[in-house]
Amino acid sequence: MILKLASGSYIHDNHNIILKGPTGSGKSFLASAFGVSACRQFYKVKYIRLPELLDELSLAKLAADGSYRKCIKKYTKVDLLILDEWLLTDLTTDEAAILLEITEARHKVASTIFCSQIDPSGWHLKLGNETIAEAILDRIIHDSYQILIDGDVSMRERHGIAGEA
Repeated sequence: MILKLASGSYIHDNHNIILKGPTGSGKSFLASAFGVSACRQFYKVKYIRLPELLDELSLAKLAADGSYRKCIKKYTKVDLLILDEWLLTDLTTDEAAILLEITEARHKVASTIFCSQIDPSGWHLKLGNETIAEAILDRIIHDSYQILIDGDVSMRERHGIAGEA
């Protein structure tokens, strides 16, 4: 599955990837590797943590200069968007509405990698607003490859400098 995804066929077909697993399991590392592979195939790739994306778009929404629409466009026109720390915290209705705009604009026209500690079955609760949550999940879940990265020990713990003085 990893080799198939590294070929970039999912981007060509406008499908998504959901990388799920505990903290330190390597989700961000694998997402970055998929991103590098996509760059080598001349796809446009953007990596951002979800909290940073929501901050940027929330601030742009407050401005009355059209920067919100420009910002949305920036995130919808890349071939591969990597969203790290997906739904790590509960979202407000406004934040969920912003995500709906992005997922709607990218649905069936671009690919997204979602890195999450939460299984998609628990995303409803994190998204808050039931109607918006249903709309977002409907655009993501059915067009996504799901990969569970499991492990007992965090990669940071395993490869860190613990014990050095």
